[in-house]
Amino acid sequence: MRLDNHRIVVTAAGRDFGRTLAIHLADLGAEVFLSAREHAAAQRVRDEIRDRGHQQVHAFACDLTDPASIRDLASSVAEHTDHVDVLINNGSRYLEGPDLLTATDADVVDTLASGATGTVLTTKSFLPLLLNSDKPDVVTMVSACGTPGHHRSDAHDAFYAAKSAQAGFTEILSKRLRPQGVRVISLYPPDFDNADPLSEEWETTPREAKDALTAHSLVECILFAITQPRDCFIKAFHFEQV
Repeated sequence: MRLDNHRIVVTAAGRDFGRTLAIHLADLGAEVFLSAREHAAAQRVRDEIRDRGHQQVHAFACDLTDPASIRDLASSVAEHTDHVDVLINNGSRYLEGPDLLTATDADVVDTLASGATGTVLTTKSFLPLLLNSDKPDVVTMVSACGTPGHHRSDAHDAFYAAKSAQAGFTEILSKRLRPQGVRVISLYPPDFDNADPLSEEWETTPREAKDALTAHSLVECILFAITQPRDCFIKAFHFEQV
């Protein structure tokens, strides 16, 4: 499986699963456009990728709570390419605490802005570039917290609200963009193990039925979905929780 003809944008790629995605997409030949709230974080991942021999990687700063910053990201990417094949909405602030009163108002606003408003505005800003592609996909990392009735996470209520907003947005977007050939793919993972993709642990982390979901498997789900023929619209991946 190769992605040599893919140009892919990954938000929140400066650490954790965003970094994991960026490294693997570049390893498969994709030209990758990385964003992180802090430019230095995106640059570190860019440099890691370049050290692996992949030069088609670009780093940008983007604060997903700031509409102007999102517009600037899309404009900056457009200076490098006339189209984007895949947008991966990975960015969303996590907020912990099952007690509504434990979070400040600022934390609640930031969580909702990054996960809900940020996802909508990022997709809106990149849609013109996606429509210029002959294989446009929008992939959104939602969460099991965006599934109706889910209650097994210690995430804060505001995080649940942000993820539910993402779920509602991608659900209607999938239907409305299909006539234009844009696939909208959402992933709803529970908590998962995210081993460093550059470590031995990446290959040795157990992936049996009794084990927790791994980032390795999530990457493979995304690759499977975006490499399917264009008549195959995989709308969502839902996962059993151990």
